[in-house]
Amino acid sequence: MALELIGEELNGLKIFDTKVFRDSRGFFMESFRDSDLQELGVNTKFIQDNHSRSVKDVLRGMHFQFDPPQGKLIRVTAGKAYIVEVDIRPGSPTFGKWFGIEISSENMRQIWVPPGFANGFCCLSDIVELQYKCTAYWNKPGEGSISWNDPDIGIKWPIDNPLLSEKDNSGISLKEWETSGRSTAFRYDKIKNLYT
Repeated sequence: MALELIGEELNGLKIFDTKVFRDSRGFFMESFRDSDLQELGVNTKFIQDNHSRSVKDVLRGMHFQFDPPQGKLIRVTAGKAYIVEVDIRPGSPTFGKWFGIEISSENMRQIWVPPGFANGFCCLSDIVELQYKCTAYWNKPGEGSISWNDPDIGIKWPIDNPLLSEKDNSGISLKEWETSGRSTAFRYDKIKNLYT
């Protein structure tokens, strides 16, 4: 098996170690094997791959897509990032809670983020490249962003002065998301078994 489940968080997130074969020439790994994910409780079809590059102290987040709901399998292929997930599923027992993990091109961990989470990360190295597989095509009218520094969430970021885009500097609050009609797309009783 190429992947090993090493942790589960916030009632849906799954953290994987990747089996890597290293020698003096470099390494080889299977970064994705559908049968492994299914055996580990992720039953989905990925239809889009994304690749982002960021410089040190960039913070991107907290992003999500509610129409159609989009899940992501995320890994870091260059550098080191602190990846944060926030449960934004109304009715979830962990609604509003956050989880953070350092993922790098050295530890080669991966994280499965099902629909219903806001995703973000900050760059801890000179550059970071993230690659992630998505369960739904990107749809601009169906995306949203929650404030990276919403005090009701209280994320403890490991950097002090993040570099932010205009979009990421103007995310809505968790309360605004919860009371919007759009949040029903992530209602916990509706999507809790999606992709499992």
